[in-house]
Amino acid sequence: MKRVERALISVTDKKGIVAFAKGLHELDVELVSTGGTAQALREAGLPVVSIADFTGYPEMLDGRVKTLHPKVHGGILAKRGSEKHVKEMEQHGIQPIDMVVINLYPFEATIAKPNVSFEEVIENIDIGGPSMIRSAAKNFTDVAVVVNPAIYAVVLDELKKNDRRLSDELKYRMAVEAFKVTSSYDSVIYNYFKGRMSFPAHDFAQDYHVAYRKAQDLRYGENPHQKAAFYKEIGCKEPSVSTALQIHGKELSFNNIYDIDAACELVKEFKEPAAVIIKHTNPCGAALGADLLDAYEKAIATDAVSAFGGIYSFNRKVDLKLAREITEEFVEVIAAPAYDEDALEELKRKKNMRIMVIDGLADWAAAAEKQYFGKDLKRVVGGLLVQDRDTALLNKDQMRVVTDRKPSLEEMDSLLFAWAVAKHVKSNAIVFARGKETVGIGAGQMSRVDSVKLAISKAEKEVNGSVLASDAFFPFRDSIDTIAKAGITAVIQPGGSIKDQEVIQACNEHNIAMVCTGMRHFRH
Repeated sequence: MKRVERALISVTDKKGIVAFAKGLHELDVELVSTGGTAQALREAGLPVVSIADFTGYPEMLDGRVKTLHPKVHGGILAKRGSEKHVKEMEQHGIQPIDMVVINLYPFEATIAKPNVSFEEVIENIDIGGPSMIRSAAKNFTDVAVVVNPAIYAVVLDELKKNDRRLSDELKYRMAVEAFKVTSSYDSVIYNYFKGRMSFPAHDFAQDYHVAYRKAQDLRYGENPHQKAAFYKEIGCKEPSVSTALQIHGKELSFNNIYDIDAACELVKEFKEPAAVIIKHTNPCGAALGADLLDAYEKAIATDAVSAFGGIYSFNRKVDLKLAREITEEFVEVIAAPAYDEDALEELKRKKNMRIMVIDGLADWAAAAEKQYFGKDLKRVVGGLLVQDRDTALLNKDQMRVVTDRKPSLEEMDSLLFAWAVAKHVKSNAIVFARGKETVGIGAGQMSRVDSVKLAISKAEKEVNGSVLASDAFFPFRDSIDTIAKAGITAVIQPGGSIKDQEVIQACNEHNIAMVCTGMRHFRH
């Protein structure tokens, strides 16, 4: 690369730009700039050529047009080693631009503002900036493109050491980062506009674009030999692990984050005070109560052994009484919408326990309108499975009693609770419940009857007299015969098996009430 003689600077984020421009000026690099950037540089005592003087055209249309000009893009895109390009530049009075220093209008910050107008959003779509970045990145062998203020010092250091020249390696690295910036910027804009449209639930675009930003590097992935990082979906406001704030404890691990997501999504199902305990993304206890302490005591009693080292989630403010109970256990993470000061002081006695605040968690289930963010994504090698999130729940009017005996009102309430929990248990999923607390949970078995047997064996409470939820239909009557011996009184399941009548007959023989939902909740 030849020496850098001229730099075009146009930045929204002016952090470090004056010092960088001073460094360029001290190296005798001519500064060309636009609008507010030019003003900031002049106020710092730097000589600046305005973009209007450089092109011979004023900035116009309220600033929408200022750098969209052949003298700008010709100066950036011209190949310095091409005689034809050099001759055309001379013919049209185009001067070379050797460095472009750009960052873009704050579109992401704009759409994050509460009650922002659509007009303001539109005006914060940058046109000239991405155009110049792409032009410079395309011609990176001749033009340096600087989009990250963190690299200003590195660029200046190379220019000083190498007689105003930059290495091919640095130019290439900056070009890669430049394309990353424009790609991410356009993805955020695309997702914003797509989100304003009323797509039918089944509609999926031909190309799928999402915008994520790295929140943190992780010590490792699911296992110590796997490197990992946590990326957050840009613009997500839904109460979730991605919007959580850690206020105490060790750094979150890959598995912590995955489990917090599972705990948060289950506790969001309930309007009443709820406690959820998660282990390896499966609930090992969940309950509703008169208050959080009541719910917690019921939840942990389901399977206290599995709760050891678990993820605890609540949908109300944690008070001191509950905090004291929690600190008696080994807990990896606690997540709640808020904490009383004395409760927080008690919890912080556990130096390593991660304490998470998830704003909005207390109000989510009761909210009249909920904005479920994004799709459910599952990565496979070389591909991506995209589906709607499973946010549907049933009410009593949608269910169909298929047995001779109807469930009592108490059984029906318990069935609905168990059904909500089963939706968050890995398939094959079986949940026993009494009242609004889990009694036993069987998860992730290859056959449904094995999940039934596992739920019975894992239950630390009395199974007799409880109800059962199954995430999918029973393929045979063997599960019904097994639960009858355990004393299960009512069942909720989707139905739809070719053996439905055989299963219903088994329930009638054992005087078990059965409700079919017509809806499945597989969770892989």
